[in-house]
Amino acid sequence: MPIPEDVTGEEIDKDVRQELQSLPKTLADDVAKNLVMVARLLDEDPEGAYGYSRVALRLASRVAAVREAAGFASYASQKYGEALAEFRAAKRMTGNIDLWPVMADCERGLGRPEKALDMAGAPEVHKLDKAGQVEMRLVAAGARRDMGQLDAAIVTLQSPELASNTVQPWTARLRYAYADALLAAGREGEAREWFAKAVEADRDGSTDASDRLAELDGVEFMDALAEDEAEGEGGDAAVEEKD
Repeated sequence: MPIPEDVTGEEIDKDVRQELQSLPKTLADDVAKNLVMVARLLDEDPEGAYGYSRVALRLASRVAAVREAAGFASYASQKYGEALAEFRAAKRMTGNIDLWPVMADCERGLGRPEKALDMAGAPEVHKLDKAGQVEMRLVAAGARRDMGQLDAAIVTLQSPELASNTVQPWTARLRYAYADALLAAGREGEAREWFAKAVEADRDGSTDASDRLAELDGVEFMDALAEDEAEGEGGDAAVEEKD
C-alpha cells in the first residue's frame, strides 16, 4: 500500500521504535511507516488502517507492537476474532496485561458476553492500572446489557470513580455509560442528570452526551434544509422546542 511522502516513520512512539531495532534498518523503517499509517487512519478510516496493519504484520509478525497495532486495526474494523488473536499474541510476547479489557470486549463482539464477564472477574484485573480497571468495568457493564441485565449493568458502573468529582480521562465515558444504562432502564430523570455530568467532563468531545442531553430536554435540531426554509420564512432559529 502506498505511503504518503510526509510519513518518515520517525513519528512513532520511541518505545515502538526501540522494539523495531531488532529488525534490519530498511525493514524497520518500512514497518514504522506502516504503523504510522495505522495510527493516522484508525479513527476515521478503520479499513484503511487495517490494510496498513496487514502489511506491517507480513513484514514483522514477531514484533509485539506490530501484533498490537494489528489487533487495534482489526478491532476498529469489527473483525473481533482477528483482533483477539493479535491481542493474545502481543500479550504472550510481552506479558503485559494492559490489553485485557479490550480482549474482553472482543469476546462481547463475538457474541460471548459471559466470557467477557469471566474475564472481568479474573485475577488479571487487579494488575491493571486505574484506567484499565475503569475500562474493564465499562466492558463488564456492556456485557450485562448484552445479556439483558440492565439493573446489573447499572450496579456494575456504580463505583468510587463514578462518584468522584475529579475529572480523569475516563470520567466522561463512565458517566455517559451510566446515563445511557439509566435511560435504557426507564430512569429518565437520573439519566438526564448523568448526561449533564458527562457533558461537564467531556472536554474533548469524545462522547455525544450534549446531543443526548438536548434530546432529553426536548430540543430538536433542524436539518439544513429545514433551516433554510425557516430562514426563507423569516425565521432564524436553528433549534426549536418540542411541545
